Amino acid sequence: MRLGGRMAAAIEVLADIETRKRPVADALKDWGLAHRFAGSGDRAAIGNIVYDALRMRLSHAYLMQDDGEAALVYAVLLRQWGFTPDTLAAELTDDKFAPEAPDLTAFLARDLSEAPLHVQGDIPEWLVPSFETAFGAGWLVEAKAMAERPSLDLRANTLKSNRDKVVKALDRSGAKPTRIARNGIRIDSGTGASRLPNVTAELSFQKGWFEVQDEGSQIVADLVQPSDGQQVLDYCAGGGGKTLALSAALHNKGQVHAYDADRKRLAPIIERLRRAGTRNVQVHDDIAQLKAFEGRLDVVLVDAPCTGTGTWRRRPDTKWKLTQKNIDERLDQQRDALTSASAYVKPGGALIYVTCSVLPEENARQVERFCTENPEFQPVASLPAYEKLFGTDAAIPYSTDGAGLTLTPASTGTDGFFFCRLQRNV
Repeated sequence: MRLGGRMAAAIEVLADIETRKRPVADALKDWGLAHRFAGSGDRAAIGNIVYDALRMRLSHAYLMQDDGEAALVYAVLLRQWGFTPDTLAAELTDDKFAPEAPDLTAFLARDLSEAPLHVQGDIPEWLVPSFETAFGAGWLVEAKAMAERPSLDLRANTLKSNRDKVVKALDRSGAKPTRIARNGIRIDSGTGASRLPNVTAELSFQKGWFEVQDEGSQIVADLVQPSDGQQVLDYCAGGGGKTLALSAALHNKGQVHAYDADRKRLAPIIERLRRAGTRNVQVHDDIAQLKAFEGRLDVVLVDAPCTGTGTWRRRPDTKWKLTQKNIDERLDQQRDALTSASAYVKPGGALIYVTCSVLPEENARQVERFCTENPEFQPVASLPAYEKLFGTDAAIPYSTDGAGLTLTPASTGTDGFFFCRLQRNV
């Protein structure tokens, strides 16, 4: 397919997403199934256009003075893919599938610095107060960074390999060590139509040498710092990314219990555990199976259900679907998860609270509420542990009190994550 056909396909997919309120991945998959003539390079390019358009939807629409799908697609090519109006017109000459060009008068005349700040940052206007609370004067920089393309991050599985070995195995993919996470590997996002490699097709992946895991997720798993022989519960284990990291951190000693109330989310963990070579993980899909652990575990990790605002780079469609009702629902689920999980922590043990959100209402405020209602739990300073693990030269996350840490694309070059350690004193 030529560029014009790819642009037309992206317009079609964006319209489908808007009309049917569908996840991006589903719309792209269905388009590919209905257009089997499109090669893998075509599908990757179309996906890039769609995701780029959604990440910067507000600023694209402002500059084009048009929020239609065609205007957004043209804005992607002109703002993010390096085309000028002239070079793009030349590229589309005699391309019968090229969509009709929108009026570029506004694009050539408008100045984004004159737009409202939420438009410059490409976030919903109603979330600006939350961003201001979380990041103060730096909120706009943080918002803009959340509209960029994400890298592909991997974690070397130290039960079978090490980072240097994985980097060498993936050398042709441009793999390099991450800046902060001790076992992390990064493959940069690329630009334009370039596509990320399918690393799960690599022999080294099949051998269990690495897992796909954002560097931010690796960092918060490292901060749990379980000791050999300890009993650990991953209470909201999902697909098992942090469970696998904790198992490796324990050197296959001690015990990691993986539980999730959603059995469908938990299902992939079995194959991942087998491939990784873990021997110290027990998987539980029934809350009754945890009864025997009440008040007995050294560490309980609650990777709580959240809005996922920290993952907007990867799931930009969710940015525009988020409502206050969604936040309220997640707050209730977080309260329930923290309360239920805290019952398994022994005196002197640790309750770890993690979200992939940057909103203070889901993070620091949630911790404050829980500690007020459960005074036997108190926050522990995490910033010193972070600096000890990763070095004082490492990018420093946000922290208002030294206890809760917020990782972000702008501050740490990762997805957005919140981490807080609570100690049970009685």
